[in-house]
Amino acid sequence: MPKRGRKYLEAAAKIDRDKLYSRSEAVKLIKETAFTKFDPTVEVHMRLGVDPRHADQQVREVLNLPHGLGKTVRVLVFAEGEDARLAEEAGADYIADDELIKKIQDGWTEFDVAIAVPSMMGKVGRLGRVLGPRGLMPNPRAGTVAPGADLPRLIEESKAGRVEFRVDRTANIHAPIGKASFTEEQLMDNLNHLLDTIKRARPAAVKGTYVHRIVMANTMGPGIRLDTSEALS
Repeated sequence: MPKRGRKYLEAAAKIDRDKLYSRSEAVKLIKETAFTKFDPTVEVHMRLGVDPRHADQQVREVLNLPHGLGKTVRVLVFAEGEDARLAEEAGADYIADDELIKKIQDGWTEFDVAIAVPSMMGKVGRLGRVLGPRGLMPNPRAGTVAPGADLPRLIEESKAGRVEFRVDRTANIHAPIGKASFTEEQLMDNLNHLLDTIKRARPAAVKGTYVHRIVMANTMGPGIRLDTSEALS
């Protein structure tokens, strides 16, 4: 076990490891246990009762948080010609021309969201090795592959707090819901929106308990276990 710092231990001492907290209690503790010098991201981690090996038990959704994420989101768009002009005018941080695509092939990923128009997917497909493991690969199901006319809306949503999540190979979901500096009401709204979205995304093939565990934490902070029955009520 790594040795924990004094501030972490002080934060962890405020949490009862054997208790399941309500949403309101957890949100309050999240703010009390933020100890980093920077404004930490508040994250939600969930263990689901799905088998990710089966296509009919995949959980993947996109949502727009009511109060955003509280951070600057860097958007890269794969587009050419008129579509590239639309993306640039809409506030895209990067337009992926051939030179930038080569840079991505070499491992550059200093952006948070990647969007592509369909005509560029032939080139984007070659970047799967780099973008896929980082969750940056444009995907029609996630709404990040769309015609040029949709680019202004997608870029605006991405910068405002658009969150994409998917179940990983261990049946877990990880998603941000804002910053520790948010008010309790803002964090509660964002948390509820995420939980509602996950409930609605339950695959029909899943039997038995859908959500086994929910944990909230600040970046670098201790986890706070939520009462799943209360959280999903």
